[in-house]
Amino acid sequence: MLDQNTKVHDESRQGEAFSPAANHSNTYSKKFYIESYGCAMNFNDSEIVASILNDEGFGATRNLEEASLILVNTCSIREKAEQTVRKRLTEFKSAKKANPGLLVGILGCMAERLKGKLLDEEKLVDLVVGPDAYRSLPALIAEANGGQKSVNVLLSREETYGDISPVRLDNNGVTSFVSIMRGCNNMCTFCVVPFTRGRERSRDAYSIVREAQELFDNGYREVTLLGQNVDSYYWTSDSGDETVTFAQLLEKVALLHPLLRVRFSTSHPKDITDEVLHVMAKYENICNYIHLPVQSGSTRILQLMNRTYTREWYMKKVERIREILPDCGLSTDIITGFCTETEEDHQDTMDMMRFVRYDLAYMYFYSERPGTLAARRYQDDIPEDVKKRRLAEVVELHRQNSLAGMQREVGRTFKVLVEGTSKRSADELFGRNDQNKVIVFPKENYQKGDYVMVKVESCTSGTLRGVAVK
Repeated sequence: MLDQNTKVHDESRQGEAFSPAANHSNTYSKKFYIESYGCAMNFNDSEIVASILNDEGFGATRNLEEASLILVNTCSIREKAEQTVRKRLTEFKSAKKANPGLLVGILGCMAERLKGKLLDEEKLVDLVVGPDAYRSLPALIAEANGGQKSVNVLLSREETYGDISPVRLDNNGVTSFVSIMRGCNNMCTFCVVPFTRGRERSRDAYSIVREAQELFDNGYREVTLLGQNVDSYYWTSDSGDETVTFAQLLEKVALLHPLLRVRFSTSHPKDITDEVLHVMAKYENICNYIHLPVQSGSTRILQLMNRTYTREWYMKKVERIREILPDCGLSTDIITGFCTETEEDHQDTMDMMRFVRYDLAYMYFYSERPGTLAARRYQDDIPEDVKKRRLAEVVELHRQNSLAGMQREVGRTFKVLVEGTSKRSADELFGRNDQNKVIVFPKENYQKGDYVMVKVESCTSGTLRGVAVK
């Protein structure tokens, strides 16, 4: 999925829960509180939901006690993510005892997958809304206020929310996501997304460009074009006389302004084309960074996962990327302990990591998800202690690779987009370079949103440290 600063998890790419910014909530008579878990797409969906609720007279609040509506935007990608959400819903159920008028709703992937159980059996929520049904939220809230069971988890082949301007929640005012498509047509056997988010559909190219322009006009300096598989983006106008590929969309956004940085996530290895790579090479403001999930280094396991490429094919794709974009940063997803994985398969993954030397990685051990093709076809037969041991080996190798990669950057100078003040010191700023590596440097007179040339003087395995140079 879709990454910011890489985090390593034993099981789940779990985003932190967040509460929304105030959004002038004092001007609204009703208040809502929202938490989001999981991938960047979920956080972006919460911004769409916030926009819909604003139009219905609901203002966002950080104060749980003043909310009349609590929403949890959920993730089903790993078991741990669902356990975290279920625990949180139990806490909210207790809060309802002190406030009988409080409504609790569940949004997103987990809502679609566990609708009946959460609403009827466990009675943890009052309304359940799937990823394609957010427009129905006002009607569902009215139903729930009337004491009815309120559910809409219908999947759509058309819904893209392209006409809705998201309300930016908990943002830094510098970077933001722009959703370009929804759903996924890749039936990877381990993945629940095609069943919870539906089939792939691309958003109107002009609405994407318009949203990116609005963000730039409002002071943002970086957008990440977001989709389950951005490289398969393909939009056709209603008249049928115009089509836009992902490479063409990428160029349209890059041309908005040289000071608008453009990133994208996520790419499926089988779909990223030379055309995309050449567009990246052509425009300085398109970042040289690609998230290219490998999942496993074993061809046999890749076939069981239905990834549609072999080990050798993926390695040639990496070589092609580096041929066209020599300085391109690469990140990945890796699953250890998938069904029937042998020690030889595991060593193939370790060898792949040595070959690519990923800059960033999301690493997990396999967690069987009900309803996936793998759950139906294969036995989850690798003991958990073996999964965890293999994961630990993958994590340690990645740490070594990452440190070596960071050390190679010492002495180099990078253009850094300042995203804010360092968490460790108010006298330092942090930002990211083209390759998505975090760089910390003394504040001096620079501010959030500035582009600064920074010379790297030292590093850890996760952060570069440097000084600004003229």
